[in-house]
Amino acid sequence: MPKIEPFEKNSIRYETWFDDNKHVYQSELRAVRAILPETGEGFEIGVGSGRFAAPLGIKFGVDPSQRMRDIASSRGIRVVDGIAEKLPLDNASFDFALMVTTICFVDDAEISLKEAYRVLKPSGYLIIGLIDKDSLIGQSYQKHKHENLFYSISEFFSVDQVTGLLQDTGFTDFKFMQTIFRPLKEISEPEPVKEGYGEGSFVVIRGLKPDS
Repeated sequence: MPKIEPFEKNSIRYETWFDDNKHVYQSELRAVRAILPETGEGFEIGVGSGRFAAPLGIKFGVDPSQRMRDIASSRGIRVVDGIAEKLPLDNASFDFALMVTTICFVDDAEISLKEAYRVLKPSGYLIIGLIDKDSLIGQSYQKHKHENLFYSISEFFSVDQVTGLLQDTGFTDFKFMQTIFRPLKEISEPEPVKEGYGEGSFVVIRGLKPDS
């Protein structure tokens, strides 16, 4: 069952987080942009209110929350109702797919990745942004998850766990970018973006769907 209730009831609080943590948001956005394909038609799975899709120039998304779809639409994104485990899209129809802080909210990560694989064209990319379960912030979020309106319904993953699932699905040629190296309350300017993972709390993983 889609985990939409917190997003339906607390959309203003969701939006406020990005304004209150603007340097964190900008850092995450820069990390995604650094690894996003420069050409091709893409879409976002779990597009939410469009906070990533809109500035990244992604014009289409899928999300199960009506309230989030409405906000994303106001940002110029065409959004359809759907879940990651059953995307309402044709086989091999997009050049890349983006998931940012979405994998922790899906009901079945394995099926979600298989669906992303299905709708990607050969040589297409899946880009996943997540809070690394093993990172400083990931550990803090897990410890206090039941105090958070949104993360109380989530399941955190490590980068290694997600990479393993991607490999099992058939993705190859992985690339990683990372950012957010300090506690959120200490961030007063955008954080650097570096290749790899293991230091930053926010990590972006890119996997390739092979030609055959």
